[in-house]
Amino acid sequence: MANVHADGTQMEPSLVKSAERAVRILETLAASPVKLNLSELQQRVGYPRSSLHALMRTLLELKWIEADEVRSAYGIGPHALLTGTAYLDKDPALPLAQETLEDLRAELGRTVHFARRDDAHVLYLASRESREAHHVIPRVGRRLPAHVTALGQVLLAELTDDEVAAVLPSPLSSITEHTITDLAALTAELDRVRTRGWAFEYEQGTPGVACVASAVDYRIPATDAISCSMPSDLPAGEIEKITEAVVRHTRKLSATLRREGIR
Repeated sequence: MANVHADGTQMEPSLVKSAERAVRILETLAASPVKLNLSELQQRVGYPRSSLHALMRTLLELKWIEADEVRSAYGIGPHALLTGTAYLDKDPALPLAQETLEDLRAELGRTVHFARRDDAHVLYLASRESREAHHVIPRVGRRLPAHVTALGQVLLAELTDDEVAAVLPSPLSSITEHTITDLAALTAELDRVRTRGWAFEYEQGTPGVACVASAVDYRIPATDAISCSMPSDLPAGEIEKITEAVVRHTRKLSATLRREGIR
């Protein structure tokens, strides 16, 4: 019988089991907003308790995870941060993307993001918050389902319908009452994104928030995108102004990255 992950997906036969399990433990701890005890972690990853204990001891000694004083709950450790920071430091596109975010925020005064598609998710690599933001939620390093974000939808639109169906989970998760959870409806929306060249989502990920995004097409298919968040009750004229600015700055960034030979 083929090995499967805790979420029911089939494990690649080429993966080394212990390494695969260690990575899944780290991903599970990273995704949790709170520390997890061993029972909670075992329930989520589905590994035998003896194997889990051994892996946790190793990860703890290497500082990839950390525990409370009595080792009853575990979370991500400092060496995981070192690795994540190294990924950002070595990305040649990121410095130019950050400059673009600065310019875009200066023009619009709103929160802007740069993200990359990671299979069925988008991974936030840089953000610039609106100066009027009173409650800032850190986004860098966060991963959200692609189908609920304008960033994800504009990058999914770079794929064929068959590729979209293959990469997305079934069923599609719902975050708000406006989230698109029907694959046919999502496919129709992606067709509209391809036609107009940008994505717009209304309260699909966060109530009261809308977002517009444009792909940074220095790769084929594009893997990166820039977005701008806004209150969902803005008038149409203001949304058009924001959309034009996002598309303009994104196209400029794409041209710069291609000219610099960054891939």
